[in-house]
Amino acid sequence: MSIKEEIDRLTEELKVYQDKYYKEGVSLVSDNEYDRLTDRLIALEKEHPEFQHPDSPTKRVGSDLTNEFPEVRHTIPVLSLDKAYTDEAVLDFFSKSIQKEGGALSFAAEEKIDGISMVLYYEKGMLTRAVTRGNGEIGNDVTPNIMTMRSVPLSLPEALDIAVRGEVYLEKADFIRLNAAEPDETKRAANPRNLAAGTVRRQKSSEAVRVPLTMYCYEGFWADADKTPSDHLHILAKLKTLGFRINPHLAFFDADRDKARRKLSDAGLEGDAYAFSDLDAFIRIKTAERGGLPYEIDGLVFKINELDVRERFGYTEHHPRWAIAYKFEAPQAEAKLLGITVQVGRTGRITPVAEITPTKLGGSTIRRATLHNQEYIDELELAVGDTVSVSKRGDVIPAVESVIEKNSEGNTTYRLPSECPCCHTQIIQVGGLQYCPNYDCPDQVKGRIAYFASADQMDIETLGPRTVELLYDAGILRSIEDIYTADYSRVTDLPGMGEKSLRLLEKGIRESLGRPFAVVLSSLGAADIGKKSAEILVRNGFDSMDKILNAVDRRDTAAFAAIPGFGELTGERIVESFSSPSLRATIEGLRKAGVHMDAAEDRTEEGNLPQIFSGEVWCITGSFHSFNPRTKALKEIEKRGGRTVSSVTSKTTHLLAGEGGGSKRAEAERLGVKIVTEEEFLEAIGKGEEESGNEDGQLLLF
Repeated sequence: MSIKEEIDRLTEELKVYQDKYYKEGVSLVSDNEYDRLTDRLIALEKEHPEFQHPDSPTKRVGSDLTNEFPEVRHTIPVLSLDKAYTDEAVLDFFSKSIQKEGGALSFAAEEKIDGISMVLYYEKGMLTRAVTRGNGEIGNDVTPNIMTMRSVPLSLPEALDIAVRGEVYLEKADFIRLNAAEPDETKRAANPRNLAAGTVRRQKSSEAVRVPLTMYCYEGFWADADKTPSDHLHILAKLKTLGFRINPHLAFFDADRDKARRKLSDAGLEGDAYAFSDLDAFIRIKTAERGGLPYEIDGLVFKINELDVRERFGYTEHHPRWAIAYKFEAPQAEAKLLGITVQVGRTGRITPVAEITPTKLGGSTIRRATLHNQEYIDELELAVGDTVSVSKRGDVIPAVESVIEKNSEGNTTYRLPSECPCCHTQIIQVGGLQYCPNYDCPDQVKGRIAYFASADQMDIETLGPRTVELLYDAGILRSIEDIYTADYSRVTDLPGMGEKSLRLLEKGIRESLGRPFAVVLSSLGAADIGKKSAEILVRNGFDSMDKILNAVDRRDTAAFAAIPGFGELTGERIVESFSSPSLRATIEGLRKAGVHMDAAEDRTEEGNLPQIFSGEVWCITGSFHSFNPRTKALKEIEKRGGRTVSSVTSKTTHLLAGEGGGSKRAEAERLGVKIVTEEEFLEAIGKGEEESGNEDGQLLLF
């Protein structure tokens, strides 16, 4: 037998032994025999490296040669994930995705392993590179160390060009054992993730092999699009067939459990089937199971299952728009409580706000954090001067979580004042919350006006909270309906206001008269009537203010409670809110001003627009003179039958390009997407001749 033949025979024989042992737990030979064969193959390969197989079993042993970890560029998107800290945020991701797609979607849920993100690149079925995530574009090539991991296939049963993404981790028991065996306490790792990260970057792979790292894979990217599986479940199934480890704790969500169960079965996967309504229970189960898992997880990852939808949704610079990570715990930092400010909201709710030392958290410096209510302060036994733990809930709202160290000044638990800090009305208790009952409290009035005019509601340009406060204090605005009847002649005498500001304000007010009835309804700020609730009311027959008020006058709570998703309590709150004389006065004032009080008025103004963009898919980039914010351009497209997307893909038909467009324009040019200028777009929608500029350079188009 020649040297080459012996190397070939030993290579194939040892690969069979390894596969049986690490994939099925079956030992075909004794440890001594396995070691003898391995040593023989190592000796032969050293003498005749030209005959060594690229997927030789000896790669698992490691080398004493010092490794260099060159930087290499990823060929696939290796981004972070958008984050959520509540089940409501995940449900919102589900519903917004379904609404955006305009059809049924399903979602896979996987454990978020607390390890090291890794991308395995295969060419013609052979592992050629293992690259760390790095900055998402460039990572370190750590192939020699990853090759020592038994869970990573060195070759595939098919000659595929594929990139596989997964998480390298160390199990808890192995971490405890290895840490305890380290005699130098200063060299002991803080947690399994840190030890895994250090091992991946060991200079000698013979040292890396001593740490039993393993890997779960969760995404595959085929170079040949024709070979790409149809959806995420089939990607996981194919990865498993190719020899990769996939996490068996897979969950799948669809409109109902039967649909979810069928799709898992069709893909040949085992997993737990759930309906969307089961999300809260699922998260509770996974949170409870977390401590009993053999490895660390810090959250759950929810992904859209349909790959064509993923392509349409695309990516931001930071994360894919088709996935979200539910984090068990919000990021936290330490700060000192300097004082507590009491705020009065538009509904009269009293909210204590912590004033803290400037603290870096989640990429920003925070100086204030919510304290919720007196009950929460009492639970924490919180006093001014305490050192506290602060988190960003929902990755957005800073909140005080706990007291780390009590103050040395002798301050006792903080008590909210008994009177409203704005109007000095006696504060009342409603459940666990405190309220100012004075409807005419200045802070409440300002809050209601600012809410009505905000960008998410009636979108009255320039009428933000500061302007509202200025106009209220000047006696110009004292109610929501005053927005449309006030004498603004004195505006130019106020600090920071001028002729340009006045014209912009008047323009914004004029434009708001055309907002759809559902928007008007949600902007009133009535209890339980947000944007979604208002749209549901309109869809379920309450498509005019008169229909709503007639039901309220009859005290017909059942009519509202019967609406899917509402219930008896919501019905009662709607009747109570719209029975308020103050809200009735606002409604009548807005009606006289010409604000839409019937969905039929919406159809009159917008329903007759020619559907010139029907069947087209538009994306926008850059800044515009006529559309500020540029979402107004999106609305013009949608009113005329077009579909809008946030990134340019092969499905995009048009790119509306303003000033400063960058990567989207370049991608559109590469794909041959039609690029439309602002002037061409204005002409297409019939607004080109309406342009008239003010001295501000802004165009008054609407």
